[in-house]
Amino acid sequence: MFKYQAKQKVCNIGGVKVGGQLGENPPLLIGNMFQKGDLILEDRKGGKFDRKAAEERIRELEKISRETGVPCLIAMVANSEEEVKGYIDFFTSVTEMPFAIDIWQQKTRLAAARYIAKRGLQARALYNSITPWDEDINAQVSELRELGIKHVVIQVFDMEDKRPTGRVKSLKNLLPLVEKGNFESILVDTAVMNLPATAFSLVANTLIKNEFGFPVGFAPSNGTYMWRKAASEQDKDKFPAIDAGVHAISALASDFLFCGPLTGTSRVFPAVAAACSMMAALAFEESNLLPSGNHPLNLLFPDVVKQFEKEKGEK
Repeated sequence: MFKYQAKQKVCNIGGVKVGGQLGENPPLLIGNMFQKGDLILEDRKGGKFDRKAAEERIRELEKISRETGVPCLIAMVANSEEEVKGYIDFFTSVTEMPFAIDIWQQKTRLAAARYIAKRGLQARALYNSITPWDEDINAQVSELRELGIKHVVIQVFDMEDKRPTGRVKSLKNLLPLVEKGNFESILVDTAVMNLPATAFSLVANTLIKNEFGFPVGFAPSNGTYMWRKAASEQDKDKFPAIDAGVHAISALASDFLFCGPLTGTSRVFPAVAAACSMMAALAFEESNLLPSGNHPLNLLFPDVVKQFEKEKGEK
């Protein structure tokens, strides 16, 4: 019941494992930095930002990741080549954490990939993303292969079929092109369009893992922050609970989640840690296997793990 049929691909991005059977590895949480409205930005065009505040956010993220057992990386949002170069230089000077780029325009995205290759950072960089809307996917994949880019996200969506089946169809169309890149890691983003339709992404995740075994995920924050923007003033105080709850539910069938601004980590990480601990317990019920290492179940519920191990020995 809780085991996917296809052999699951477990990717290693800068030392972080992503993917696997349900309950095996906690989902990777990917938070944004330098997005529109980020208070640490001082001048986007000039690439100026509060470096002290930015480093403090990184340290806070590293700390909550250690405490909860939920792995993390930061996606740097940029609009220009010079901007992303500055962000990458800053980030790699203060932490060994893997990172992602979050760039919509293909031209700027590829410029970032060239700089990542120039700096020799391919092993710890996640290219986000190859999309169905890109102008020339073949040329993009070819250049990424030449640059030695190792880890990519592909976003799947079908404008004519916005249900889970459309996302699977989109993957089948993109995959022959993307696989030409010989990437070590292919992560599939099943595209959230609004909060209720997050359910479609969850179903698509399950279908894709069952058939292909790829690590899957999406951005629950797209739905939750869209809701907050549209909500009345009297409803906005409900946002923290909604955001945490949606991320926790999403974690039950995802290998990675784009969780939005880093200001939300204090609510999202504990919620996801609790959810994947529950999923690990469900997996134990079926397989009699327990997760290893710093999995949230082991960190947060050591007494429960001891009881499970005792029951395992008695079977």
